[in-house]
Amino acid sequence: MVVWMRWAGLLLCAALAACAAPPQQPSAYPGQEDLREPTPPHELSPALRAASQALLVTPQSGHAWEPFALPGKRYIQFEPAESGGRAALLVQAQNSVSILRQRFEPALAAPGMLRFSWKVDALPTGADLHDPQNEDAPVRIVLSFDGDRTRLSSQAHRLSELSRLLTGEELPYATLVYVWSTTDALGAVVPNPRTDRIRKLVVDSGTAGLGQWREHVRDAQADYMRVFGEPPGPLLSVALMTDTDNTQTILQAWYGALRLDAALLP
Repeated sequence: MVVWMRWAGLLLCAALAACAAPPQQPSAYPGQEDLREPTPPHELSPALRAASQALLVTPQSGHAWEPFALPGKRYIQFEPAESGGRAALLVQAQNSVSILRQRFEPALAAPGMLRFSWKVDALPTGADLHDPQNEDAPVRIVLSFDGDRTRLSSQAHRLSELSRLLTGEELPYATLVYVWSTTDALGAVVPNPRTDRIRKLVVDSGTAGLGQWREHVRDAQADYMRVFGEPPGPLLSVALMTDTDNTQTILQAWYGALRLDAALLP
C-alpha cells in the first residue's frame, strides 16, 4: 500500500521565499491601484466547480479540484471565464498566490500524457526562478510524486518537517513543475533554490507569447525521467498555480482545458 504524502513542497518554498523578500511597490493597470482583499479559499462556488470539472479532466479520484491557500498569503480565487472564444479559468493575480489542485487517493501508478493550455497578459516584474526572493511565475502546472523517502537528504527531511509544521503537509518525494519563465530558455530545468526535490521544466519563456493561447502536450513520465534521472513513483496530485507575491505584480492568467492520462493502481 502506497503511503499518501500530501502535496506541499512548492508551497513551503514559496512561503519561505516570501518571508525573506523585502517589501516592494506593486505594479498595476491604470485604475487598479487599490489591491483587492485576500479571498479565503473555502469551498468552490457551484459555477467554478462545474467549470473545473468540465475543463480539467483527470483519472477518477476521491477528491474534487479544490483551492489551497498558503499561510499568510493573499489568495485570489479562480473564476470561470471565456477568452479567445474558449472556456477558461481566470486568475486576476494581485501580489498573490493562487492554487487549484486535485489529490489522488489512492495515488496513480504512473503519469502518462499531459495536455494543457494557458495564456497570460504579462510576466511578473523582475521574476527569477533561481532567486528565492523573486521566484514568481504567471502560470505553472505542478505534479507531485511519492517515492522512496529513505533516499532523501537530511536537508530534504528537515524541509519536509518544516513544511508539516507550517502547512500540515509533508514535502513530497519529488515535484515536477511545468512553468512559464521570464528569463530561462525553453527546455531549461531549474531546481527550486531551496530544495532540488522541486524541479521546474520551462515550456514557455519570455514575452513572445504574451496574449496568446499556448498549447502543450507533454509525456509526463519521460519529462520526470529527464528532470530527475529515475522513473517516477506514484502520482499524488496535480495543481494549477499562479504566483506574483514576491515581485508584487498584477497580471491576468487563463488556464484552458487540461487532460491528464495516468495508470491506476491495481
